[in-house]
Amino acid sequence: MIGAHLRQDEDPIGFAEKLGAEVIQLFVVDPQSWDKPQPHPRAEEIKASPIQVVVHSSYQINVASTNNRLRMPSRSAVAQQAKAAADLGAFGLVVHGGHVRSDAEIEAGIINWRKLFERQEEKGGFAVPIIVENTAGGNHAMARHFDSIGRLWEAIGDFGAGFCLDTCHAWAGGEELVGVVDRIKAITGRIDLVHLNSSRDEFDSGADRHANFAEGTIDPQLLAEVCRTAGAPVVLETPAEGLADDLAYLREHLG
Repeated sequence: MIGAHLRQDEDPIGFAEKLGAEVIQLFVVDPQSWDKPQPHPRAEEIKASPIQVVVHSSYQINVASTNNRLRMPSRSAVAQQAKAAADLGAFGLVVHGGHVRSDAEIEAGIINWRKLFERQEEKGGFAVPIIVENTAGGNHAMARHFDSIGRLWEAIGDFGAGFCLDTCHAWAGGEELVGVVDRIKAITGRIDLVHLNSSRDEFDSGADRHANFAEGTIDPQLLAEVCRTAGAPVVLETPAEGLADDLAYLREHLG
C-alpha cells in the first residue's frame, strides 16, 4: 500500500482518492497543540472506506522526558490520540522516539518509554498499536541511531510496539539506507510503516527537512528499494507541490 500524509483533512477520503492513495496518514489534533481530540466529522466515511488510515501523534509529545511537566501530559496525549485513532479505524498511532537532556538521562528515558506501556497495560492497553518512529536529530535522542533503537526495543518490544522507518530521518541521522530494512528488522523484528521521504540536507546533517524525490539528496532508486523490501504500508510526507510526481515515480519503479 502506497499513500501520503494529508495536509487537507476536511475531506480525507476525497483527497486520497484524487491522489490514488491506498493509505493515508492524518492528525487528530493540531500537531503543535495539547488539545484533546474531538470527533472527526467524517469518521464514518473514513471507517467505511477501503483506504487504510494511520494517525500521526502531535509533535510536542515526548514520553521519554525526565521533566514531569512534559512526560505526564505526553502519556495522556498518547492514550487520547490512540483512542481517537481507533475511532477512525486506524491501524496505529505513530509517536516520535523523543529525547532527553543529556547522555546521563538516556537510561531514564528508556525506562520512561517502558512505563508508558506498563501503565497503559494496567488500563487495558492502547486502543491501537503504538508505532515508534526513528528521528533525525538530537544528541540525546531515543531513536536517532540504530544502537539506541536497539536499547529502546529491549525495554518496549515485549509490549508489541510497532516501528515506523522514516528514510529522511535515518539518512539525516547518519544511518546508511543501503540494507536499512534488514538492519532495522534485525533490531525490532518488524517494520509496520515506512515514511518514504527524501532529504533537503546531506547525510548525517541531523536536520529533519523532507524533500521531494527529484530535489532531495537521497537517490530515488534507493527510496524505491526501501519501499519494495520493507513489506509495510508506505506513506509519503514529501512537499505538496511534488507529491503526485513522487507517487508516480514509485508506481513506475515498483511495477
